[in-house]
Amino acid sequence: MKKILLSLGIMLGLFMGHAQAPEKMSYQAVMRNGSGQLLTNQAIAVKVSVLEGSPAGTLVYSERLTGNTNANGLISLEIGGGTVLTGVFSSINWPVGSYYLKTETDPAGGTNYTITGSSQLLSVPYAMYAKSAGGGGGSFSIPYTNTVNNAGTLFSLINDGDGTSVEGTNNSTTSNVAAVRGIVNNIAPGGFSSGVRGINNGTGGLGVGVYGSQNGSGWGVYGTTPNGLGVYGNSTANGTGVYANSNTGTGLTATSNNGIPASISVFNNANNNTALNVSSVGNGTVVNVTTTGNGAGVRSSTAAGFALHGITSAQTSAGVIADNSGNGEAVVGRTTSDIAGAVVGRNDGGGYGVRGFIATNATGTGVGVYGQVGLNNSTGRAGRFENFNATNLQNTFEVESNGNGSIPDNTLGNAASFLLDNTNSVGAAVRGEVNTIFGNFGAAGIFGISSGTGGRAGLFYASNPSGNGASLIALTDGNGNAITANAGKDGNGVETNIDGAGNALYAWVPTFATGRAGRFEIFNESNQSDVITVKTVGNGIAGNFKVDRVTGTSAAVKGEVTSQFANFGTAGIYGVSSGTGGYAGLFYASHATGNGPSVLALTDGNGNGITANAGGNGDGIEASCDGSGNAVSGFIPNFGTGRAGRFANFNSANGQPVVHVTTNGTGSTLLLNHQGPSGNIAIYQSASTNVARINKAGRGYFNDGTQNSGADVAEAFDVEGSTSEYEPGDILIISTNSDRTVEKSAQPYSTLVAGVYATKPGVLLTEENIDSELIGKVPMGVIGVIPTKVCLEGGKIKRGDLLVTSSKLGTAMRANPKKVKIGQVIGKALQDFDQNSTGKIKVLVNIK
Repeated sequence: MKKILLSLGIMLGLFMGHAQAPEKMSYQAVMRNGSGQLLTNQAIAVKVSVLEGSPAGTLVYSERLTGNTNANGLISLEIGGGTVLTGVFSSINWPVGSYYLKTETDPAGGTNYTITGSSQLLSVPYAMYAKSAGGGGGSFSIPYTNTVNNAGTLFSLINDGDGTSVEGTNNSTTSNVAAVRGIVNNIAPGGFSSGVRGINNGTGGLGVGVYGSQNGSGWGVYGTTPNGLGVYGNSTANGTGVYANSNTGTGLTATSNNGIPASISVFNNANNNTALNVSSVGNGTVVNVTTTGNGAGVRSSTAAGFALHGITSAQTSAGVIADNSGNGEAVVGRTTSDIAGAVVGRNDGGGYGVRGFIATNATGTGVGVYGQVGLNNSTGRAGRFENFNATNLQNTFEVESNGNGSIPDNTLGNAASFLLDNTNSVGAAVRGEVNTIFGNFGAAGIFGISSGTGGRAGLFYASNPSGNGASLIALTDGNGNAITANAGKDGNGVETNIDGAGNALYAWVPTFATGRAGRFEIFNESNQSDVITVKTVGNGIAGNFKVDRVTGTSAAVKGEVTSQFANFGTAGIYGVSSGTGGYAGLFYASHATGNGPSVLALTDGNGNGITANAGGNGDGIEASCDGSGNAVSGFIPNFGTGRAGRFANFNSANGQPVVHVTTNGTGSTLLLNHQGPSGNIAIYQSASTNVARINKAGRGYFNDGTQNSGADVAEAFDVEGSTSEYEPGDILIISTNSDRTVEKSAQPYSTLVAGVYATKPGVLLTEENIDSELIGKVPMGVIGVIPTKVCLEGGKIKRGDLLVTSSKLGTAMRANPKKVKIGQVIGKALQDFDQNSTGKIKVLVNIK
């Protein structure tokens, strides 16, 4: 292989640091091939050997290094960091003699090395001597690092004078730099192992074990820990574990971002001393607690004692005073007990158990005593008042006001205002109950008295204009009346009126009851007044009766007469329309899906079910239908023998049709449906003699023949292709590709000719049902006069000429009688034709 040339520039430097092993030397070289070209961006492998004494001396260390050259062919490696082949790099005894560096290189990155030479290691590596020799004398080099396993004190300085034994000073402005730092690296040190420990052995002086001071804005002593104790002070006798003192500032400040700033605990159950003792001989606040968050300023809890016990002996003072200068609560009592109160006011004298009053507020927003329930989905009572003494005649609860009040407003001046402010509630704002066997006057759940010359003993007002609830509901489960009203003088027993669109009086019977919704009776035989009078001067209905039951079979209104006379007006119901409009009677079946008739007239006698007569120009009966039903439907039940309908005109001078049927829709004008086992669909008579009929199978019989508007007889045929490609007048031949199918002619004198696409057939024959739309079929005329496409391919056409198919698609021409064969003639021309282009003429079609 080619010889590898190296331009060697060895830069060796000793890297030493505290507790750093192994030491390393930098090695750099520029790699070239035998032609002197740089080996750039290439993986290189170098075997490095350290030889003692000469370039061929004793091998003391060798290793294999790999790396990549850069764009300039330069490779940088660290000797001491490769794969060791022989020896230990850190055990080389550098001071004993000279050393040489031998390099072997494989430019392919393998182990096929090429020896390029050796170089003597100069004085720089011998700085490693400092790690073992120490430089001699009474000094040592900085920085200095050493590790010694010794149970004694490693470094000790004793000063018998007034100076400092050890002083550390750091002039750096970088944060978190310590002038003196002590570290305990053991992950499980002893209980009092310390990074720095200060001991004061004095017994009568004021010495300090550890003294920290600061002349700026920092900390004299700072302790920090993730889980342990940052600063720990302990008193084993009568001393103070941590002592904080201040002349003008703060003796002790404890702060925290996430944890607890200060924690004070007593862990001895037999210790009856105060956990925290705070006292003051000044006029300032002994304990000042403030918070800007949502937490409690002071939180106290106890198992059996008093969580907070305030004592005072002065009448002008208070055991506990709580002031609220914002929107919060001055005092909040909370309890989770089922028997004890959160706040209890007790009175053993003649005063108040709890007194709430408004002292200075004049805005009307203050509340003397305020009870709440429902916060945080809580349940219970906002207030409760009880009297446990049956002989106590005092009111359990008293409310009194000397204000003028405003009854419609529940916030203004009422002696008491009760509001149930929940749109989904079914509770009562006020519930009064009395449990007594006596029905004396005044024994009532609610007893209202109006003792003045005005006012009401009770007023119930449903004030919401869109509300549906009743202003007053009276219920009874007993036999008494729900409401008993009596007017002792000339007033009404009950007066009711309405300002809106409701009912002045509404009486109803629920689904489970059997009584009447209303009953009006006069027991005085000499009283000529109406039992009930209904009158309206408005536009509404004077009387509205409804049986509101889907399975009901009773009438909303029933009128009955038992008279033997049939005089005009003697009727169960008599309706009169006395104006120029209106109806004497109107019956309206309003349910869109209802099946019941609007009017049902029945008779068990020989009279008509309905007799209708129009005295003027109106109709005796007018019937219309807005839906899909029948304007008039006449039927005979399966047991009847009469006619479903009969129309007769007895006036011989009347020229109007007896029945006139008209439609503007797309349906049939007349539909006759015969569903019986026999008989004809229709019979037509003249002078009571049959002249035409259609039997049940649909076959027609006419005594004097029939007449059609068309001029030919055609039959419906399927076609090859789409019917849109065909038009009236096309000559059609039998298709040889499909059964019962035709197509346009395309060859002269075709014996397959079958007919002509009919323009207006008088009779259309088909094998399809009469309801078929004949989609995909065309009417092919087989006999009769049919407009037919013709051309001059066989010469000019004269009346009477025989016509056959031509070479033009779907077109006929004049036939040469000498060439005609059986089955080729379409028919005879009824018109002359001498035009150059294709046209149409009438042809008497008759295939021969």
